[in-house]
Amino acid sequence: MKTVTVLLAAAALTLAAGSADAKGCLKGAVVGGVAGHYAGHHGMLGAAAGCLYGRHRAKEQAREQQTQGRDRAIDHGQIGM
Repeated sequence: MKTVTVLLAAAALTLAAGSADAKGCLKGAVVGGVAGHYAGHHGMLGAAAGCLYGRHRAKEQAREQQTQGRDRAIDHGQIGM
């Protein structure tokens, strides 16, 4: 029960910090917290690691979408020489 309370508090703080910083963190923290809890009662460590990984993946996906959008614009001649 303590782990759930801490995860909810972490989620609330993350949302208060702003949605741009929280993108991917919340989902990763929940998954990591549950995995950490079952792997030796290390829910907080798992939540922190999950948050970091979730943010990393969200940034990678955003970067890929920007690259794909730029490539499409170049293919259609919208970005000039």
